[in-house]
Amino acid sequence: MPGEAELRARFVSLLKKSLLNDLHVENDAVLLAMLEASVTGVPNDLNRLVKLRRSGSFETIERAKAEGDVIVFSRPQADRTWQTVDLRELNHLWHVMMGRKRLDNLERCIESVLAEGIPGDLIETGVWRGGGTIFMRGMLAAHGVTDRAVWVADSFAGFPPPSLPQDAGIDFSVARRDEAVSLEEVQALFERYGLLDAQVHFLKGWFRDTLPSAPIERLAVLRLDGDLYESTMDALNPLYDKISPGGYVIVDDYFSCPPCAHAVRDFRRQRGVTDEMLVIDGHSLYWRKS
Repeated sequence: MPGEAELRARFVSLLKKSLLNDLHVENDAVLLAMLEASVTGVPNDLNRLVKLRRSGSFETIERAKAEGDVIVFSRPQADRTWQTVDLRELNHLWHVMMGRKRLDNLERCIESVLAEGIPGDLIETGVWRGGGTIFMRGMLAAHGVTDRAVWVADSFAGFPPPSLPQDAGIDFSVARRDEAVSLEEVQALFERYGLLDAQVHFLKGWFRDTLPSAPIERLAVLRLDGDLYESTMDALNPLYDKISPGGYVIVDDYFSCPPCAHAVRDFRRQRGVTDEMLVIDGHSLYWRKS
């Protein structure tokens, strides 16, 4: 009979695979082949779809899932040049965008604070479909933790228009408005995983309006996914002092969104934070509060 630790590990592994749609990766491969055909003009047929496992599509999808990357293809143009097209529609079918490496990092951070008794709740600021916070709640459930909460902070209406010079020229409120996911959709996804309960709290609205007054006493893990300078600062300023010593700050878009990195550097300089920043993958980093 497997022991408690092995059963817990199996549950957490299955939860990650479900969030990344690893359990039905064949469906991803078929959709990728169809999207690729529409982009490149290469025709598909039933025989090719049946043989996808030997086509290289699985390797492409696995790389994207590991890094949390958007799959990209090149489309030939009439003038014999190539146009780069991303297939983020495939990623949007998954329940989490952060990728396996970042999920593994989140798991290690939560395991660490639980094992060492670092007090505080868990929060993600910017949740998309809610997969990261579902994983947080799943980790608490796996360990039988009932005295910590998961905070789900998002506008649930997309990005705010840029209002600071550091975000000038990046209007995600327009460019990424199709990525907005409603509060009801996120709650429904929590419910599908059987993890919507009294330990999950939703903070709906712009960070500048919700986070300063949120009834959060202490935090053990703060995961930032606001992309922009303003959104990152609007999360760090009211929440950083609530992080317990030994707690973690995870920055999802440090390497992929320059305004986010700008905000992190400014905040750390202003507050005299010198804790070592550790790389997770090509997008993200984290540090432990001393």
